[in-house]
Amino acid sequence: MVRSPSLPSRSFPRFGPGFLIAQRDRLLNWLETRWINPAYSGWVLMGLCLFFFAAASNTMAGWLYVMSGIGFALLAVAAWLTRRGLTGLKVMRVSSPPVAVGQDLRLEVIVSNGDRRAKSLLQLIDPLPTALGGNQAHPIALIGPNSSHTWRYQQPAIQRGLYRWREVQVRTAAPLGLCWHSQALPVKAKAVVYPTIIQLSSCPLVDGLGQQQNPSLTPRALPQSATEGLTRSLRPYRWGDPIRRVHWRTSARFGELRVRELEDIQTGQEVVLAIDSGSIWQSLGLETAEAGQPSTESVDSFEQAVTALASLYRYASRHYGAVQLWTASHGLINGEQRVLEALAAVKPGETLESIKRPRVPFIWLTQDAASLQDLPPNSSWLLWPGPEKQPVPATPLQGNVIDPTQPLQSQLQ
Repeated sequence: MVRSPSLPSRSFPRFGPGFLIAQRDRLLNWLETRWINPAYSGWVLMGLCLFFFAAASNTMAGWLYVMSGIGFALLAVAAWLTRRGLTGLKVMRVSSPPVAVGQDLRLEVIVSNGDRRAKSLLQLIDPLPTALGGNQAHPIALIGPNSSHTWRYQQPAIQRGLYRWREVQVRTAAPLGLCWHSQALPVKAKAVVYPTIIQLSSCPLVDGLGQQQNPSLTPRALPQSATEGLTRSLRPYRWGDPIRRVHWRTSARFGELRVRELEDIQTGQEVVLAIDSGSIWQSLGLETAEAGQPSTESVDSFEQAVTALASLYRYASRHYGAVQLWTASHGLINGEQRVLEALAAVKPGETLESIKRPRVPFIWLTQDAASLQDLPPNSSWLLWPGPEKQPVPATPLQGNVIDPTQPLQSQLQ
C-alpha cells in the first residue's frame, strides 16, 4: 500500500475579536480623514432611511419615499457642512523649552481661522508620543473669522528622550452632529527631556582624572582664578557662579541671568566622559519583599548610567574648564546644550559608524567588564553589573562597581 506524501501544514491567521476591531477602527479612521465618518446618530438615521426605502418599495407608498429622501438629503447636507467646517484652518506651535525627568513640558498650540466664517465645535488632538502620554484632546467652542485660539497645557515628562512629531489633528461634527471629519495639519514639534541630574558636592573620579594629567590644578582653584581677563562669551547662570561675573545689561535684555565666561577658564583641565552606548545593556532583576511576599523588581542599568553621566558632566563643567562627551553615535561633542540633547537621545546598541573611542584618558561607563582592559592609561571607570556576574579584570585604573540597591549619589561621591 503506497501512502501519499503528507502536505506541509499551513498556518492560517486567526480572525479573532481583536483583529476585527483593529480593522474596523482602521476603516473608520480612513473614512474620517478621506471623506466623513458617520456618528452614532448618523448610522441610526441611515438605517431609518434604508428601512423607509425598503418599506416604500414593498407598499408603493409615496410618503415613505419622501421620508427616505429627506433623511438621505439631511445626511448629504451634514456631510458637506462638516467638511466645510475645517477649511481655512492653520496651526502654529510655540517651541517648548527642554525639561528634566519629573518636570512638566509646557506645550502651546495656536489655531488660526483665515476663513470669513466662524468655526465652531472643534476638537484639537495633539498626537504626543506614547512615552509622553499619547494623544491629548482639547475642545474649542468657537473661533471667529480671522482670529485665533491658543491652547496651552502641561504634560509631565516621565521618561528621558528626544521626541519629535509632525502634525496636529482637528476634528469636528458641526453643525448637525451626524458625521465626523478630521484633518491632519502639518506642524513640526520637538520635545527634549533631559535625564535626572544629581547634585554632587565631590567626585573622586573626576577630580582624580584632572589631577593625574595636571597636578598643579585643583578643581576649586579653576573657577576662582578666572575672575580676571577678557570676556570670551556669555552663558546662562548656574548655581555656584560668582555674582560679580553676572552681566547685568544682557541679563535684563534676556530676562534671565547671564554670566561672563572669561578667557582664563580655558586653561583648565579638559575632562572627557564616555558611555558604552554601542553595546547591549541588560536590565538587572532585584529580589524585593513587599507585604511579606517576595517579588522581583527590574532595574534599568542603562538609565542609571545616563543619570550618572549627566551628574558627572554637571559636576565637571562647574569645577573644570572644558568637558567633552563621547557616545557611539555622536563621537566627541562639547557645549552644554549639545551634550544634554545627546544624553536625552542616547540609547543602548547604537551603531558605531567607525567612531572610535578617544585616545586621551577618560571616564568610562559600561556594563561590559572586558572593555576595561582597553582603556588608555590614567583613565577611570564605572561598571554596572549584569544578570550574569562577570569577574572584574585586574586593572591599575581607578574605578568602582555600582551597586543598584544603593543610592547612586553616595556611590559617585
